[in-house]
Amino acid sequence: MKFSEIIGNREVVQALRSMADSDRVAHAMLLYENEGCGALALALAYVQYLNCANPSGGDSCGECPSCRQMSKLIHPDVHFVFPVNKGSKTSDDKPTSESYLKFWRELALANPYFTEADLQKAIGIESKNGLIAVAEAKSIIGKLSLASVTDGYKAVIFYLPEKMNQETANRLLKLVEEPPEKTLFLFITHAPEKVLQTIFSRCQSVRVMPLTREEADKVRGMNPFDEDEQYMMFMDLFSDLMNGIMSRDLMSVLECAETMAALESREKQKAFCSFMSECIRKIFLIRQKMPQIADVREQEMMFYENMASKCKDTFCTRTVTNIEKVVALIDRNVSSKMLFCDLVNRMFLSI
Repeated sequence: MKFSEIIGNREVVQALRSMADSDRVAHAMLLYENEGCGALALALAYVQYLNCANPSGGDSCGECPSCRQMSKLIHPDVHFVFPVNKGSKTSDDKPTSESYLKFWRELALANPYFTEADLQKAIGIESKNGLIAVAEAKSIIGKLSLASVTDGYKAVIFYLPEKMNQETANRLLKLVEEPPEKTLFLFITHAPEKVLQTIFSRCQSVRVMPLTREEADKVRGMNPFDEDEQYMMFMDLFSDLMNGIMSRDLMSVLECAETMAALESREKQKAFCSFMSECIRKIFLIRQKMPQIADVREQEMMFYENMASKCKDTFCTRTVTNIEKVVALIDRNVSSKMLFCDLVNRMFLSI
């Protein structure tokens, strides 16, 4: 991927380009983003630029052997790590990223702005939590112990290091702190506060900014999955929930909680929580007389204005805090029925 193909985040592109041009390449970087904002695309373009044989105009050439390999995600010195689990698409008893590399490539080539839910769907583990286990650390240590195939940089691109357990981090710690010459670690996270401090402290952090509405529309068009269908399902569920709360219909609200808990995977439940937080943010901004930055679809404006006129500011702040707690507890395998029942009850009482 070339820098010119990146959607948005021109400041980050310029910063990465400057690092490479001035030969001030950090051996470990943490790119933190709101999900789907392009950190992976930036990491791929950065590594391609570093290893390009004929860069010009502040970008990789796209034609040299290294660029052609990167364009297919088959560069022999670039390795990928992402959360996995046992699934129908591999027979490995202790799967690593290598077990699902074919499906990773297909997804990343189709849409490098994919979400965690997209990844889980692509590798067939929708009903399980993805993890970066100790077998992954052993695999990476083995790969980096080998001589470089080319004369450029070796790179390990970690997608969601917050899914790494303590034992895995301990195995990799010395390697991240003192990597072999011309070896890079690029960590991409959606939750920097959850990345183990031993890893976080050894990285140069780069904030990947949220996309504008126009940029997000471009990204949405790249998604191989039917995102509009999920959006409409989530919007219908959120509307039913808020209408039930406003009309003081507790049974309707509890039915919504049952529907949330019945979403087919923990990642889908977390995706709905993220969607709900964004909807509450829109309500809050409209209450604050800032509809111009709420990014509300025209056909939904009446609904949001109605909700904003009936709730309090404290409802919005408390609800977002409670949603964040639910997401954290979903990751700890707490019963989703209990979590969503408690959440909607708190929303019902605080309106």
